[in-house]
Amino acid sequence: MPSQLPAPCWVIHDGAAGNRRQALALADALALPYREWALEARLVARWLAPWNFPGAGAAFGQPFADALKQAPPVLAIGCGRIAALATRQAHAAGSKAVQILDPRVSTTHWDLVIAPEHDGLGGANVITMLGSLNPVGSEWLQHARQEFPHVGQLPGPRTAVLLGGPTRATRFDRGALEALCAKLDRWLARDGGSLLLCGSRRTPPAWSRLLRERYGDHRHLLWMDASDGRNPYPAALAWADRIVVTPDSVNMISEACATPVPVYVAEPDRATGRVRKFIQSLQSRARVGEQTRAEAPSQVTPLDETRRVAGLVRERLSLG
Repeated sequence: MPSQLPAPCWVIHDGAAGNRRQALALADALALPYREWALEARLVARWLAPWNFPGAGAAFGQPFADALKQAPPVLAIGCGRIAALATRQAHAAGSKAVQILDPRVSTTHWDLVIAPEHDGLGGANVITMLGSLNPVGSEWLQHARQEFPHVGQLPGPRTAVLLGGPTRATRFDRGALEALCAKLDRWLARDGGSLLLCGSRRTPPAWSRLLRERYGDHRHLLWMDASDGRNPYPAALAWADRIVVTPDSVNMISEACATPVPVYVAEPDRATGRVRKFIQSLQSRARVGEQTRAEAPSQVTPLDETRRVAGLVRERLSLG
């Protein structure tokens, strides 16, 4: 419930899509009217946040400083390191402050810190979550089906394929992509159906060309970038009978697992560090399988971390 009027809740982020999505997801789950702040931080704040420093009160410009001084919100929700300085300031001004993601300083500057389980952060005011917060739920999926009804007309079983790209923590290269495609081809040969392929900002252009050549026909839905029109990512999640996701993105895996269909991680052993720990947590809970697994589990329980975390925030902060 966004508002530009005085609101009991502020949603604060640095404009990064992943940070914005998590902060908004929590605010929406709490069902509080909110004002959204996309911070434009000064250079020194980008270097030093969330540490306090001389002049930090003006780090985000006069409108933010004035609003915080004149009418601090009841609740400030922030996500990411830049926002952590702003929610820290809101806490000092008397607001209840919730910070999403490890701020990398003492958590005592906030009422609550929400951090992924794979970060290993602990404390009396820390709420751990499996993966990341997101808006995906039954109502969100139903809305996506209504917005993209034509996707439901593609032949089933429909396999959504969520593509990221190589990162420092995940060695998902051209060879891994070829292996993913080979398994998809075997599924198509065995089961028929169609693919709902969605790229992302990390998907290399060379991969996009390969996939267009391989799957760019009327049987499949393919979106690699804005040249393909409107991004059908919500529809891919909503209409999928099963989902394959590359192992580089905690956010994409979390959103796939929030649906009621089987989820497979392509080449999971290529992930390292905290991402690998996250995937292993999902494997231990039987929520994801490897792409080599052909059989779907008999029952799938959607990962509903956003609603669970929102309930804990509401309880801990006595929000009613």
